[in-house]
Order: sequence, then structure tokens, then C-alpha cells
Amino acid sequence: MKNKLSTSYHISLLKRLRRPKYALGYLNACLEDGDDGVFLLALRHVAEAHGGIRKLSKKSGLNREHLFRMLSKKGNPRLSNLQSLVSAFGWKISLTKKAGGHIKIAA
Repeated sequence: MKNKLSTSYHISLLKRLRRPKYALGYLNACLEDGDDGVFLLALRHVAEAHGGIRKLSKKSGLNREHLFRMLSKKGNPRLSNLQSLVSAFGWKISLTKKAGGHIKIAA
């Protein structure tokens, strides 16, 4: 059973995640954490804030049960499924250069 503090934090988080700019920042911060499970749970929180898994399933064209498994701590989504998910939110996946990052080309 969740305690009152964690429940109120979760409700507060969901309210903030309804704002697209906040949700994007939250997801990017979780992605930078380096733990795939943290990012997938963050996606689940964003889905919950925007109507839940059922609504996301309809918008993304992905099976609801598959989404529950995919957005778990041990989920392992394919890139195409991840693209469908972020597209359902009106976003796209892109890459940016890390500070000091460059491609090393073998001789």
C-alpha cells in the first residue's frame, strides 16, 4: 500500500506531466540517467498523465497488454514501438551531439 506522501507526490507529478514541455524535460532527464527501466517507467507516467495506457494503445496502434509489459522496469521495446509511442504524444525521436562528442573513424 502506498503511503500518503508517495501518493500525493505521484498525483503532483502527473499534473506536471500534462504540460508537454515538462513531460519532455522529464523524459530526457530519465533517458540521461542511463537506466533503460527508469526511462520506460517515465514513459508510463507520461502515458498515465495523458489518459492512461488504454488511450495510448488506441493512439499508437499498439496492443494494450504489450504496452503494459513494454513500459515496465524490465521492458524491452523495439525502436519501431518506441517511435509509435512518442508519435502518439506528438513527438519524434532525434539524436543530439554530446558535449565534446565526436565520431572516431578507424584508419
